[in-house]
Amino acid sequence: MKPTIQHLPPEVINIIAAGEVIDSLASVVRELVENAIDAGGTRLTLSLFPDLWRVRVADNGRGMDLTNLHFCAKPHSTSKIHTSEDLWKITSLGFRGEALHSLAQLSELEICSRSPLEEAGWRIKYDRDGKPIEEEITAIAPGTIVTVANLFGSIPVRRQGLPPKSQQLKEVQEIIQNLALCHPQIAWQIWQDETLWFRIFPGATVREIIPQFLKRIHISDLQYLSKEISPENTAFSPAKIEVAIGLPDRCHRRRLDWVKVAVNGRFIRSPQLEQTIVSSFSKTLPRDRYPLCFLHLTLDPRQIDWNRHPAKTEIYLHDLDFWRERIGEAIAESLRMSPTDLGTTANNRRIGKLLKVAEEKGSYNLARQIEPQANIKNEIGLLALRAVAQVNKMYIVAEHEHGLWLVEQHIAHERILYEQLQDAWEFISVEPPIVLSQLTTSQVEQVRRIGLEIESFGEDMWAIRTIPEMLAERSDRVDAILELSWGGDIREAQVATACRSAIRNGTILSVPEMQALLDRWKNTRNPRTCPHGRPIYLSLEETALSRFFRRHWVIGKSHGI
Repeated sequence: MKPTIQHLPPEVINIIAAGEVIDSLASVVRELVENAIDAGGTRLTLSLFPDLWRVRVADNGRGMDLTNLHFCAKPHSTSKIHTSEDLWKITSLGFRGEALHSLAQLSELEICSRSPLEEAGWRIKYDRDGKPIEEEITAIAPGTIVTVANLFGSIPVRRQGLPPKSQQLKEVQEIIQNLALCHPQIAWQIWQDETLWFRIFPGATVREIIPQFLKRIHISDLQYLSKEISPENTAFSPAKIEVAIGLPDRCHRRRLDWVKVAVNGRFIRSPQLEQTIVSSFSKTLPRDRYPLCFLHLTLDPRQIDWNRHPAKTEIYLHDLDFWRERIGEAIAESLRMSPTDLGTTANNRRIGKLLKVAEEKGSYNLARQIEPQANIKNEIGLLALRAVAQVNKMYIVAEHEHGLWLVEQHIAHERILYEQLQDAWEFISVEPPIVLSQLTTSQVEQVRRIGLEIESFGEDMWAIRTIPEMLAERSDRVDAILELSWGGDIREAQVATACRSAIRNGTILSVPEMQALLDRWKNTRNPRTCPHGRPIYLSLEETALSRFFRRHWVIGKSHGI
């Protein structure tokens, strides 16, 4: 009997393997531009001809000599790894040696390349096995030009199964943008049908790249931090964390679409790291809003296993909990304020927008005294703020060397109290107990959930025997407890407690009280927004004031001469 299980013919094996590597127009672009980056290219030009199923990528990288051009399109041929041990030391974007051979299988592949050590380059066209079939000397600058034509011409059914042209182009754009974030030093030109589609200018850091994608984001809306980290395992080389965040008082997103993670130059999907980023912005953004954050980890390659996903978008990361903790610390540091990021916060186009979201006059039940705190540390080098005046019994005018701020006193105090409650969510006994009636079962469960001691006190009566310390002396503590009973986790309870306990707008403050509030507020962990996500201060920098009053004009021009 003839066996039903047989070896596949080599040509079938090659086509199946090629289809796993190259499955769309976007995958062609990804493989070619990653090769160009690995070759050291700093200027990349991508030309797309979707209707012709043609892609061309040109770079100014190291190029290839004739010997390497003969081998580059053969199966499993690469210069990036040589032994199985190299799989644990990968520093390049590509390493499997499959891309060019797969393209040869599925298209008409042509490569022009010149090494800087040679006076001329070579143009080679390959057959479906990756072997040269045409070869000639060509005039070309050092670098490489790869042309893929008639893509999927040998398997037209693949073309029919692809998404619409607009969706494919959107995927291409996303790939290019993600690589530009990971490699900000590269200049990009993207052409579509001989027309310039878009370009990306290089920058010193990713902070200069993000505003090119998000047109409403200004570079001053972003904070960038780069720091070296010593790994938990001392056998690994030092790592680097780079993070670029949208400052929560100025920019945030309606969807979770701009929390991006990269590792060693490659954009990846990591639910654990993405959740760490989102959690780090807790109680700094308005409800149902999400952060803008790009995280780039540069790690010892031995800490990463890239062989989890064919497209290398998922990885195994050693010591994941350690890195989640370090990422949280880096974001917390970025959210703090220092002189280095205060000088560029103001411009005239933002003033109206910020005033619209400032809190209206609130109705709070009791003003709290603000006592100066001795020995407030200023370890992070914060800009000195000097209380000057109070406006409308609501805003503190604070002067500093670059201009002045308007600080909303209630929400600044709310931020202070909220972080105090985070650090010490303490309860004290109350005698006699606070007696409440007609509580629902869910209210009783909620009171217990947030840590209060409650017990039955008769028919439809409940005795509260412990309350948050901050509410102990308040005359409206019954209303406060009822508010806490209506739902939310401990964080929500802390926010509600801080909100009720903060000084109310309409309270007159002396200059020493205003100064004490400023000193305590600027040393909080997240001083830019209140726990509800509202901006706490409006910045009016000296440069913006000079432009508004036209003090930057020359004397002759200001006098109409």
